[in-house]
Amino acid sequence: MRIPLSGPDISDIEIAAVEAVLRTGRLSLGPKLEEFEDALARYTGAASAVAVSSGTAGLHLCLRALGIGPGDEVIVPSFAFVSVAYAVSYEGAIPVFVDIDPNTLGLDAGGVEEAIGPRTRAVVLVHTFGCPGPLKEILTLAQRHGLWAIEDSCEALGAELEGKKLGTWGDAGVFAFYPNKQITTGEGGAVTVRDRVLAHRIRRLRNQGRDSSLDWFQNEELGYNYRLPEMSCALGIEQLRRIEPILERRAAIASGYARRLSDEQRLELPPLSLPGRRLSWFVYSLRLKKELGSAARDHVWRSMITRGIGCARYFSPIHRQPAYQTLPHRAMSLAVTESVAERSLALPFFNRMTERQLDEVCETLCDVLNGYTKRGT
Repeated sequence: MRIPLSGPDISDIEIAAVEAVLRTGRLSLGPKLEEFEDALARYTGAASAVAVSSGTAGLHLCLRALGIGPGDEVIVPSFAFVSVAYAVSYEGAIPVFVDIDPNTLGLDAGGVEEAIGPRTRAVVLVHTFGCPGPLKEILTLAQRHGLWAIEDSCEALGAELEGKKLGTWGDAGVFAFYPNKQITTGEGGAVTVRDRVLAHRIRRLRNQGRDSSLDWFQNEELGYNYRLPEMSCALGIEQLRRIEPILERRAAIASGYARRLSDEQRLELPPLSLPGRRLSWFVYSLRLKKELGSAARDHVWRSMITRGIGCARYFSPIHRQPAYQTLPHRAMSLAVTESVAERSLALPFFNRMTERQLDEVCETLCDVLNGYTKRGT
């Protein structure tokens, strides 16, 4: 793509930090891991942070450590990245897909309450695109019904509700650091928890069930290789040092899109702010108006790519994915999910995006829309 959908922002300082680790010979389970975890805990305000190999691994370890197992039900959104459901299925539990709030795109609190049944054990709140959803209402429901509450904050590092960072409200929070995220470690993720006993269990599970105080070949329980290498941790430490300028830059890019597209009546733009919330921009995902029809989004998507501009159809509902035509699941009414999903389009969004690139993306989008409208009349 001439203008990519996303791209990492790596500085010379970060390259030097990774090189320095390579020269030490200590490439796993070393001092950079502890330093990165400590930095994440301080930034988020969590009691503990546990670095892992991916956001998916973090979600899986949370469910495993909290005792979710075969036959249990876990409430999740369908408008999300598929790993939120996969992590449930890994443990033989049943994902229960619930509809979303049309404004924040997080779980709808009323839908969550309706979905709770005798087998419900947990709810995973996804802070979609870095926007805090109806978090307090759902946490109240979870507490009332004795459910675990996990925050999928993989797209929301730095986002806040009422001045408190996301990932610290529930029993556990999960972050991801893939190259398209606010900061990156290449691959990688982290779990934040308020219970240090739970943090110890997750650390043991990520390292093949080994307790750090015991012999390397003594395994206390079934575990996984979900470790994050020292090189990734070194990169993450340096990226995290400049998280605030990164978040400010991404907010400025979102504002740039809003200025350029505010008069385009065929689009629904995401809110730039919401009361009591700080957004952490992961992508810039807008929606085409309903009256254009479901085929319009796909036409625009293909046309933009043909012209060298990266776009993505965020998200295809999980309950419609081929994998979940055979995997056990339960779905509530998902009218908002399906309407939003068939009209959503993510535009190029990355830290180093220029004003000229913003101009080109917006001008091309409007030109494609004009062509589609004329074709349909």
